[in-house]
Amino acid sequence: MYIPKYYKVTDFEEIREFIQYHSFGTLVSIKKGRPIATHLPLQLIKEENDYYITGHVAYGNPQWRTFETPGDVLVMFQGPHAYISSSWYEEENVPTWNYQAVHVYGSAIILKEKDLKQDLTKLLQKYEGQRENPVSFEVLSPELLEKEMKGIVGFKIHVKEIQAAFKMSQNRNEKDYRNIVEKLRNEKNPNSTQVADAMEKSLKSSL
Repeated sequence: MYIPKYYKVTDFEEIREFIQYHSFGTLVSIKKGRPIATHLPLQLIKEENDYYITGHVAYGNPQWRTFETPGDVLVMFQGPHAYISSSWYEEENVPTWNYQAVHVYGSAIILKEKDLKQDLTKLLQKYEGQRENPVSFEVLSPELLEKEMKGIVGFKIHVKEIQAAFKMSQNRNEKDYRNIVEKLRNEKNPNSTQVADAMEKSLKSSL
């Protein structure tokens, strides 16, 4: 990913938090020389000193077979994004787009059934933990689980490289920066509001 120096993020804790919050990612691999992609809920986990991205795809999805041959895969996580009008600047310039994105490169392997069950347990705990009537492996019938497990393939990606770009108008002066935040909030658009939130958080952390 091309990342100008203003927008490059290297703080791993900041990146980890971003992935945990924006965990619905895009998994890209190569099938017969052509990119193939799937959109999935994913998890970033740590095992000893290494990090992994885990998830699962439908058995009928041909992408999992690309994990059987050597080669890296790419996982992309997308955050909020919004159009930035140059009319919001003090001086003449061109419009742009603010966004947050993380790319993770690594090698994938297929999970054994035991490991897949453990990963699914963690996934349910993450998304069901705060629900009124949480779903867990313990409350699902063995018959249903056996049937559904046959229909999915789990995978684990050993993280080799992370690239993160948070393009949030860091190259603008403080007056322009604050004006962009205000204009974004005035748009009453969820994406614009989230970008304004991210910009304010970044401004506070730099003070």
